[in-house]
Order: sequence, then C-alpha cells, then structure tokens
Amino acid sequence: MADQGKMKSQDEDLPPDIKDWSKHQVREWALKLDDVEDRVAEILLQEDINGPSLLLLNAEDLKNIGVTFGPAKLIIHARDEAVKLKKKESTSSTNLPRRPCKPYPFCRYDDTYRYMESDILDITESGASDLIEPCHEYKAFNYTTDESTMTRLTEEVIRFAAACMNSRTNGTIHFGIGDEPNFRHGQVLGVVVKDREAYAKKINSAIDYFEHKHKQTAHSCIKPPRFVGVLNRNETSSDKCVIEVDIVPDSTMCEENIYHTINMDTKKGRKKAKGEETQPSKQFFVRDGASSRDLLAATTSAKSMEKYNQFVASKAQQAQLRKQAEEKHLGVIKSSTQGSRLSQMITGGSLSLDKSHFERYVIVTNKSHPIHFESLGFLVELNPIAVLDFDPESAENGLQFHFKQQSTVNVHLPAQYKITEGVEDIANKLKLTRTTSWIFCNGGIEDEAPSDIDEWLMDKGASVRDVISFLCRKDVLPNKRFLVIFLLWSTVSEKMDPLVETFSTFWQELRGTEQILCICDNEKAFTSWKNLVDARCGISIDRRCISELSFTEVNGTVLSLLSKNRRSRRFLPCGGGSNVLLEKKVERDLHALEVLCVNQCEGGNEDKIVMEENFYKGGQVSWWNFYFSEQPGSTPFIKRDTFDFIVNTVIPDLCSLGKACVLFNLMHLPGCGGTTLAMHTLWAHRDRFRCAVLRDSNADLAEVAGQVVKLLMYDHGEQLPRVPVLLMIDDFDDKEKVFDLQRAIDEECTKKNIQSKSAQVILLNCMMSESSEQPEQTEETVFIGNKLSETEQRQFEEKLVEIEKIYKNADTFYGFMIMKKNFKPEYVQSVACKTLKSFNINQKHAQLLAVLVLLNVYCKGASLSVSLCEEFLGLQPKPVCGTIKVEEGFGKFSTLIATCLVEGKVVFKAVKMIHSSIASHCLEELTTTHNVNKAEITDLLLRSDKLYESTQGKDKLLQDVRHILVKRHHSADESQFSPLIQHILRETPGQEEMVLQNASKRFEKDAVVSQLLARYFYLRKKDFSAAEVWASKARDISKDSSYFADTSAQVVKHELKNAIENYKEEPVSPEKLDMFLKMAQSAIEAFKETQSLAKKESLQRKCPFNSAGCLGEIQVGVLVIKVLAKTPVFSSDNVRHDIMSEVLSGDVKLQAVEKNDQRHNKHAQYYKILKQFEDVLCNLRYRMKMNFDFLDNFYVNLGSRSGMKDCREQRFLNELFRCFTEYAKLFCKTDSAALIRNKTMYNMLQLHEARQYLEMRKADTYSGILNCLSDNISPDIMKKIAKLSAFVCAHRPTVKERINFIYVNVVLSCKLASTHIPYQELIDLLCQVQHEQIPLSENLPLHFIAVLLLWPQQHYLEGVPPRSLGMHISQIRNSYHNEMKEVYNERRPIVHFLLGKKQGYERLVHLGEIKRFIMARQEEFTLMWENGKIWKEKKVEECLCRVTGKVKNRLILADTCIPGLKLEITPMFRSQLSGHVQESEVSFFIGFSIKGPVALDIK
Repeated sequence: MADQGKMKSQDEDLPPDIKDWSKHQVREWALKLDDVEDRVAEILLQEDINGPSLLLLNAEDLKNIGVTFGPAKLIIHARDEAVKLKKKESTSSTNLPRRPCKPYPFCRYDDTYRYMESDILDITESGASDLIEPCHEYKAFNYTTDESTMTRLTEEVIRFAAACMNSRTNGTIHFGIGDEPNFRHGQVLGVVVKDREAYAKKINSAIDYFEHKHKQTAHSCIKPPRFVGVLNRNETSSDKCVIEVDIVPDSTMCEENIYHTINMDTKKGRKKAKGEETQPSKQFFVRDGASSRDLLAATTSAKSMEKYNQFVASKAQQAQLRKQAEEKHLGVIKSSTQGSRLSQMITGGSLSLDKSHFERYVIVTNKSHPIHFESLGFLVELNPIAVLDFDPESAENGLQFHFKQQSTVNVHLPAQYKITEGVEDIANKLKLTRTTSWIFCNGGIEDEAPSDIDEWLMDKGASVRDVISFLCRKDVLPNKRFLVIFLLWSTVSEKMDPLVETFSTFWQELRGTEQILCICDNEKAFTSWKNLVDARCGISIDRRCISELSFTEVNGTVLSLLSKNRRSRRFLPCGGGSNVLLEKKVERDLHALEVLCVNQCEGGNEDKIVMEENFYKGGQVSWWNFYFSEQPGSTPFIKRDTFDFIVNTVIPDLCSLGKACVLFNLMHLPGCGGTTLAMHTLWAHRDRFRCAVLRDSNADLAEVAGQVVKLLMYDHGEQLPRVPVLLMIDDFDDKEKVFDLQRAIDEECTKKNIQSKSAQVILLNCMMSESSEQPEQTEETVFIGNKLSETEQRQFEEKLVEIEKIYKNADTFYGFMIMKKNFKPEYVQSVACKTLKSFNINQKHAQLLAVLVLLNVYCKGASLSVSLCEEFLGLQPKPVCGTIKVEEGFGKFSTLIATCLVEGKVVFKAVKMIHSSIASHCLEELTTTHNVNKAEITDLLLRSDKLYESTQGKDKLLQDVRHILVKRHHSADESQFSPLIQHILRETPGQEEMVLQNASKRFEKDAVVSQLLARYFYLRKKDFSAAEVWASKARDISKDSSYFADTSAQVVKHELKNAIENYKEEPVSPEKLDMFLKMAQSAIEAFKETQSLAKKESLQRKCPFNSAGCLGEIQVGVLVIKVLAKTPVFSSDNVRHDIMSEVLSGDVKLQAVEKNDQRHNKHAQYYKILKQFEDVLCNLRYRMKMNFDFLDNFYVNLGSRSGMKDCREQRFLNELFRCFTEYAKLFCKTDSAALIRNKTMYNMLQLHEARQYLEMRKADTYSGILNCLSDNISPDIMKKIAKLSAFVCAHRPTVKERINFIYVNVVLSCKLASTHIPYQELIDLLCQVQHEQIPLSENLPLHFIAVLLLWPQQHYLEGVPPRSLGMHISQIRNSYHNEMKEVYNERRPIVHFLLGKKQGYERLVHLGEIKRFIMARQEEFTLMWENGKIWKEKKVEECLCRVTGKVKNRLILADTCIPGLKLEITPMFRSQLSGHVQESEVSFFIGFSIKGPVALDIK
C-alpha cells in the first residue's frame, strides 16, 4: 500500500505551495488521487475546503464531513507527502550552481553527450518555431513512485506527442528537467530508472490512446525513449538520467490528418456517483507557447471550440508548411578539407608522423564515452609524453583504463610536478620521457576526491598550472617541438570549466596557439568551445580546430600518417584528405570485391624484379606495378592518351549526374592495355574514391550490389557518404549484365535510403570490343585500339631504356615489346616462328602449350592452373632446391607464358599466354609449319584425362572448354556454331564430328552439348534421326527448358524444309502431301509446347521470354503455304489462290471447295488428305496472325534492358519480316478482284482490300502503327495508311479499327507534321470510343492512347472528364501486367512519346525526334539515357515540358493545370528519388510507355 493515495498526475496549474490553493484547486487535486472516488472531491468542495484548511485537517475532521475512514487516510497521507516534497525541493534547489548547457542532439541515440547535475538547459520551453527545430517541454518528475511514474510519464508523452503532431513541429519532452517555481527553468535534476526496458514498453503503449486509424502513424512519430546520463558536479557518474522522447511528425506519415486522443482515466474501476462507468471523451492537443493545450477541454466559453474549428480548417496549410520546412532542412553534404588540415597540423607540415616536426605530444582530455574507446589507436601510436585527464572516473572505466591495456602509463597527481628540486631529478622520478605520464587533474586516484566545476579552480587549479609550467620548460620538452592536443570527448559549455583554464594557461606559456590543436567531433561542441576560449582569452581558434571529422576518421587519418601502419594496416578515404581504418573482418565480408586502399602496397615486400618482369613479359598488371613506378629513380607508369580524358573529363562529369549509380565504358581490343588503363584510373583515384575491382564476373549481382553499398557507407555512421565508390568491372561478355548490375546498385541505394543528389557509385566497365574500328571518343565510351600515338610511342621508348638497364633478358619481354612495336604483325609472327622452332607435339610441354594456345585464341582470359600444369608435366619438388617453377617445365616456350591469379569460385595461381596476338600467331604457326591442326589439339584437350584430374582450376578449365565448343559469336552474319567448330569445318572437314562426339563424352550430362550435336546433325549432316536422338537426350537432362524443346521442334522443321527443297516435282503427289502435312503438324505441336514452356519459364523463373517457338510456328506455316501452292487443288489460277486464302483463314470449309470443284473426282485423293489435317489448315492463318501480332507487341513495346538490339534480335526480326512478306502475298491481296462486276460487291471488295492493305503494312494493330515511328516508311505510304484507315472507319468499323485510326493520326502527325483530322475531333472520337463496350484485347491500347492524348494541357479540351485520366493510368498498369506478365521479365517498356511544350499534336514528342537531337550511335544514346546526360542537351530541354509534382511512397504525384487534379507517375529510375523527402517538390520530364507515364530526370 506504499503507493496508495499518491497523485496520479500533476496538474500544471496548481500553485507549488498548498496554502495558496483555492477550494476548486483542492477539488482538482483530490480528483487526481488514486483510489479516491469523485464524490469525495465533491464533498471537499461543498465544505469549502481550501489550501490552508486542508493543511489543518485530520482523519477525524474528514469523517465528520462524511468521508469514510479509508479515503480519509489516503487524503491525509497524500497531503503530508506533498508537504515533505515541497520542503525537500526547497532544500535541494538552494545554493546550487547554475551553468548553461545544450540539450542532447535531436533524434540521435549514439551521441556521447551527457548532462551535469544542476546545469541549466539553454533552450526554454517553447511552441512551434520553424517546425524542424524541436520545441521542448520539461518535467521535474521526482516525486512519485515507480508505478505511478510510468503512468504519468505515458500520459505526458501522449499529450505532448499529440500536440506536436497536430502542430506539425518536431519536439522533445524531457523528464528529469526542473521548472519554476520549485527549480530554475531547465535545471537538470535527473531521475533514477531501475528498469529502462519497462519504461520503453510503457511509452510504446502510448499509441493505444490514439484513434485506431492513426495508431501506426503515432508509432512512427513517437520515437523510442532516450536515457541520457547525468554526471555529478565533480564529473563522476551518478545513477540518474534524463528521460527524453522525441516527436517527429513526418509529412509523409501525417499528411493532412488531425489527431485526437482518448481521455482515459487511469484509475481502474472509477465510478460516477450513481455507479455508471465513465465514457472516454476525446481530446485535441496543440502546442500553445510553452505548453500543450486541449482545444476540446470542457469550458463555458465557445472560444475554444472556435479555435478548434479554425485549426482543423487550416490543416492543409499546416501540412504544406511542414513539407516545405523538411525540404529546406534537407541539406547537401559539404565537402571538407579537414582530413588534410589534421595531417598538416599534427605533423607540423611533414604529413608523416615518422618525420613529424613535433617530437612529443601532450594530450588534454575530459570525460569520454564508451563509444570513443573503439577509436583509441591513434592515441596509443602518438605515445604522448603526458596526458592531462580531467575525468575522475578515467582509471575506473574511462580513457586511462582502456589506454593502459594497450600501452604502459605512470599515474601521477598534479602536485608531483611542483618544482621542489632539480628539474631533471623530477623528470627522472616521474619517468617523464620513458612512458606516458597520466596526470589526474580532477582526482580519482589515491583517495583524492574530485571537485565541482566552480570549486576546481580553488582546489586544484594551482597544481595543474604547475604541471603546465613544468611541461613547457625548455629543459623538459624541446622548444617548439611538441604539440598540445585538446581532445574534447565531451562538450565544454561552462566558462569555469577546467579545460578552459587549462587552455588559457598553455596559451600563455606557449605564447600563442601554434603548438595547440583542438579536436572535437561535432559543430555544437566546436562552437561552444570556440566561444568560451574567445571570451576567456580574446582569440579565435578556428584555424587550430578540427570539428568536422568523427573520432573514427580522426583515428584512421592519424594512424595512416605512420609508415608502419601504412605497411600493416589498410585505410579507406573519407573525403577532404581524411582516412578511416578498414577492419580486416569488414574487408573479408566484401569478398566479391578487391578493395584498393589509400596505402595499397606500402610496406610490402614483393620482389620488384619478379613483379615487373612478369608484367613486361605479358602477365597481368598488378597494383605493385603502379606502386614501383612511383618510387624514386623510376620513370612514371606509361600514361595512355585517354587517361587524362578519363580523369579530367569523364569521371568529373559522371560525378555531377543525379543518379545513384552511373556507368561509362572502356572498350578495348585484346592485348591493347585496356585492363591496365582501367586499373591505372583506379590507382590515380584511390585517395579520392573508394576504389574496388569486381573479382568474379559471374558473382550474384544482388550480393555484389549489397557489398558495393556497404563499402560506400562503411564507417559513415549517421552521415551521408562523402566519397563515391569507383568500381571496375572486367570481362563481362554481355552489356545487358552490366546494366543489370547498375540497376541492382541503384535499387540497393534506394533500399538503404541513401539520399544524395550526385552519383554515389561509378561503374568503369572494361570490355573487349567486337570491332577493331575505332569509334568516335565520347564521355560515355572510351576506346583503346591497337595503334599507339606518337606521344605513347615516345613513352614506350623511354621506358625501354630504363628496362634494358635493369634486365638482361628485356628482349623476351614480348608483352611490352608488342606494344612498343605498335602491334606490328611481322614482329609477333617472327617471335612465334622463332620460339616454336623446336615444337614437337609428342612432347608433354608442347602438348600443354598447344592446349593453352587454343584456349587463349577462342576463350578470352583462359588459363591453366599451375597445379594442373605441374601434374601434367610431372614436375616434382626437389629435395634440396625446393620446387621447380612451372615456367621451367615449359622449356623454351616459357617466354610465351606468364603466371597470373584467377579469381572465381576459388582463387588459384595459373599460367596464360602472354598476349592474345602471340596466341593467334602461335596457333597459325602450329597449323602451317608443324602440321598440328585445330581438330587435333581440340581432340587432345577433350581426351586427356590428366588435364581434368587436378581439383584446383578444374571447374574453370571445364567452363573454358565448354565455352570454345558452344559459344557462338552472333555477328552480323549468321554463325551456326562456335568459331572453333566453324574453323575446324573449314580447315579439316569431317573431323568436327569426331571432336563433337568426344565433347559429348567429356560433357556427358550437359544438355547444351547434347543440343550442340543435335544442331550439328540437322544443320550440317542432314541426319535428322541422329539429331532427334541428341535433342531427346538434351530434353531428358533438362525437361522443363523451352530452349531444348525448341531444338526438338527445329529438328522436325528442318526435316520438313529439307524434304520440300529436295522434292522437285510439281504438282506435289498425294503421298508427299500427306508426309509433308504430318511433319508440319508435328512441328507445329512441338513449337506450341515450346511457347507454353517459355511462358512458364518467364513467370516462374523470372527469366527472359524465349520467342523462338512463336517464330518457329510461323516458319512452319510459311512452309505449309509453299506446299499447298504446289497442289492441284490450289495452284491452277487466281481464283484458286483466293480459295486457298479463304480455306486457311477458316472462312471456307474444304467440303464446300470440293463440292464446287469441277475436277473434284480427279482431286479426290488430295481432298481426302487435306481433310485429315483440316483443323491445322483452317487455323493456320489465325495462328500465324496471332504470333505475328504477339511478336510485334513484344518487340515494339518492350526493349532490352540495355535499350539496344543485338545481332541475334536483328536477325530474328529480319526473318520475321521475311515470313510476314510471304504471309502478306497470300492473305493481304485478292487476285480475283477483276472478275467482280456487281457495284455492291465492288464496294465491299474495296473495304476488304483496304483492310488487307492495312494488314499488309501492319497498320491493323496499334503496335504495328507505333512501329511506323521507327521504321523508314515513306510519306506516301503513311498518307495512304491514314486515308484507308479513315475509309474503314467510315464503314461500320470495329472498336479496334477506331482505336487504330486514332493511333494513325498521332503517328502521322509525328512523321509528317500533318494529320487527317483536327486534334479536338480526335479527342471527341476517343471519348466516344471510351463509352463503348471495349474488348479485353483492346484495353491496353485504349488506355495508352487515352493517357497520351488526355494529359492535361493549358487549353482545356472540350468533352474530356478531367478525373478520368487517373482511372486510365491505374487501368493501364493493370492491363500491362495482365497482358505482358508472361513476357516482360528482363525487358523494359519502351518510352514511345515524351510530353512537349507545345499544344495539340505538337506536344507529343516521339523518341525518334530526341534521337535526332542527340545525333549519337544507339549505344551512346543508351548510355546517355541510363546516366541521365541526355536531359542536359539544350535542344532536348527546349523541346520538352518540365512538370512539377510531389514525392509520395516511391511514386510522384504530378501537378496539372486542372485544380486539385494530381496524377500518379512512376519514376523511370527510383534512385533519382534519393535526396528527396516524402512530399517534397520535384520537377521532371514525362515519358509515355505502355506501362503508363514515367518520370525522367527528376530534380
């Protein structure tokens, strides 16, 4: 019962002294008492009990006025407790020092800040100011028990939180901070909290007092409680803390809502006089000056209700003000040079602690925090001669306790430095120059008690001055050769603080600040310290202070100034010359990346001769080669001409772009130094960027993206990153994959909410070029060819002079010499011829070289592991001399190989050919001179089991061997097989089959190799039975793959094609017709299965859609038409041609054709066979047309992720065009038209022919019409399409035809700047169509054209319902998903149009027009689009309309000219929303894709 009768909550309006209470205030006080019913309070009021009479009452008196014994005891107990508390507060609040201090940083939890008892917070309780700067409310909170404390705390948090949320201001409520009249306003008192978790849970329950619909918002806005430690006046720790709760009413969460809370009486079971339960009432709090006011509080005045209504009416304005305040508050990270300044000041300008101007360091430090102990390394390395420590708890659990675990210290008191004997004797006794002297300047050892701040000067000031005077003597520390460092772990906020006095004394002794350095880690601490020193000494210390670096960055920067650390530890740049230590565990976690550190190679012991010799021979470049070239006595690393362009133009330009991840390409020919140039670029930027190389090009891209962002954010804490990541990717064989990585990093940055308005990750894509023709140099793509400039040749000549002085075997440095000779083929050929003079294929090392040569020619980057080579060559360790180098095992051929490190699933040492041109000429030499052909070497490679016995590098070898057998080069000319197989076919015809059979044995369970044999047999050998066996084997290995199903279908199709081509007789015999149609039916069914599996694959595995099955079925249809055209039934005249068209269209039954055939008896056998396949034949046109439309829709509306068509896709489209041409010959013309004489029939025929023409031009589908934008279609044809489309629409058109007519006019306006009908008429037609029954198949095209045409413009369009556009945008997304979900994986909706500045048709700017402005190759245009550079082009900016809008939930609500109408738009690149808070204003261009409108170039 100890807590009975206590006050549940304190009414802030009650006077502090009971004798000043009125009878109504006594009633209010009684109502707040736990377990005291309301009727008791009413009795006190009726008896006129005021404050003075309450003090005189006893239990008997209360009984006499009708209060029962239990409540009477509770009232008397509560009164006595209040009297005692008043006396206690009066005593504790007298004669205490009042020092100003800052509040704990808002919304932070890991700051080292602590309060000191009785200090005064220098910010008053306040209402809303700028909405971002928090308002404050103080609660003394020191007079209740634990249970009632938590209850009251919850109520206060609810009230304050609701007020802040309604007023849209940030705020902090402090429990343990006093207020007048009992305390000074803002006085730090502290409260004792035994169970912090219980308090946190209780505060979290505060959301239950909000309306249910707003509970989630309240949970987000009310931050977890913060328990800030309170120090005693002598800086020792106490058991008290200040409980603080931050409120952040984020505009994205609060929007335009208002927040009522429920007035729940916390006394359980409270009853009214008549036993009725109290119904909870609503409250509505707002910030009103320094307090929170309930606008719904019961009052006789109507003024409060009026204010409530006014406040609710202004909610939209309040929300807007909050949003604007958030936008203004979002700052851009400033660049800093403090890392460089710290290095300068702490070394006296030498930038190295090994050669520092300062011989000794003296440290002055105050109260530290446990977080600081992670960054003590620099302090240990400085090995200070003395530490003046003002933390009395330092030896117990502070700085000294942790320092002594890493270094030796001698503990002293200041009194020991008083000069009572010779200076050298004192120094000797103190061991001053041997170990660190740790001087406790405020007690804490040897039973010396710490002093309060204002007592310290009197108690200990004099002795500390003696210490400083002693240390500053010229016979103790070298004059001008020591540095005093003030480490301000805690904020110094009082003018009487010992550190201020200490600084003043050092300043006087040293006669200035040149030997003083001050370090703190935040701006507030720096400002406070600067002002205190200015007030005390009258000087500015700005230039002697470091305040923008965290102590982690200070630690890393100082450690990196010691050569031994640069040798043993690794550092990353943090911007402005500062560094941070890269922990080994973190680096190991970044296992997909090879991180290039600021101090890479320093202190290593690699053999310069060995490293450079390997590189000059043709081995991989390493960081050591760059490092050695920078050492004294070496000539600089050869700088390619494009190096300066990349460093000075490309990278700075990329850094200015607004996307999180940007990309540029470094294209190079094999062996021309592309990888070396890329690594040289990284080396040059290692102190300005966090540089890394992707180790394995086959690594999981999502994992790589995660590690890249982890590297970006490492040790930045709550700050935004100051330096971007520069990531080099090498050997990607597909540009699509490069774009995939870029998007994965973009998404990871978005996920981590990295808010930045500049590029955070730059991808340097080093990739081999498929063409030797040098393209124009751009800022998106740099090309390195096989021709050196005069400047580069001069550098190579100078380097050769240096090399010849050091190396006697420089003539065998073929990798270097090939470039020095400017890639002359004659030189390479002479090297190959001379070195291979003694080649004998029967020798093991010759066989191994031949295999290595073959692999290097047909697989870039191929190698053989060292262990594999040793095993094959039989190299064994020697008992005395150790192991033989693998190069020696190659004998005379060793000059052609070099060692390298291969990183993939495992890391291993390997050998490779020194240069790609060497490998090519060696292979040619083996063939021409030594009669060793490619088939023989390949057979050796496949049959030699010993090559595959070694476990190290075995997987890599199998991967490379499979690559040279399977990988086709999809150049402009069709390549049926890999280059190796093609060359064997030409060089030794017939031997390719042996090679492929051996390949199937080596890769017995590889479906792709089985597929390769199937393709070989049906393409080359025309052995379709064998092909079917291999195709079936591939399917057995991978049953659900559409690609292997397609191979089975292709076997049947090619067998049919071959049979038709070999059958020369006409007409086709019935037997052959039967055979052909059976094969066609079988092929069609197989291709249908392929289509089904392809859609299933795309849906389930999220892989690209395989469209081969659709094209295959079309090709079979063309073959069937070719066969039928040779049958007597359909081949005699034009009428017969039209009949075949109608039969295959399903418009005429074969039975009717036979009935009307005058020669049906003669053709009976044909009709019998045709009827057996009637289902296939009658559906042929429908199936072909369906596949044509499907593929058109696919390729016109969905582009590759890179935005480029590769050779395979272009060949596919060329074949599709050929097939459509054959289709159009049959189905898109009527040969018997001339026979018609009837006028009505003639008019019908005209309409039919118009539709046929439109189909022939693919203008019968919306995707075909859109394709006219990119096709080089002539103006006359376009006009004819428009004319015929109008003609069709004038004769009872279908909904589809009317929609197509709208598309035709839009495209016509873009192509010819002319239209068939005015813009308003087109809009009217569109509105009419919208009111009709729309077939499901036309939903997507209708919604797309509606969004495009109805987008609001300055001149309001008549008849257009303004709100319908939002529905179209929503529906277009649904329709897109429903229609394209089976095929859109790994594809991107193409932006067909962009919104221009003009009106009507002219505001629709199609993509082709933008491309004409840019005048760039497709590849360059794609890169500019991805990086966002395209929008900086002046012509583009002048042409397009920039729209404004607000960010909302990863989307944008675009503003329109229609009041109140905002339209939802998806960002093309979500990472562009980084740096924009929710509800912030953005501007952007609008693009229109089949998925809906997209926002481009978001700013």
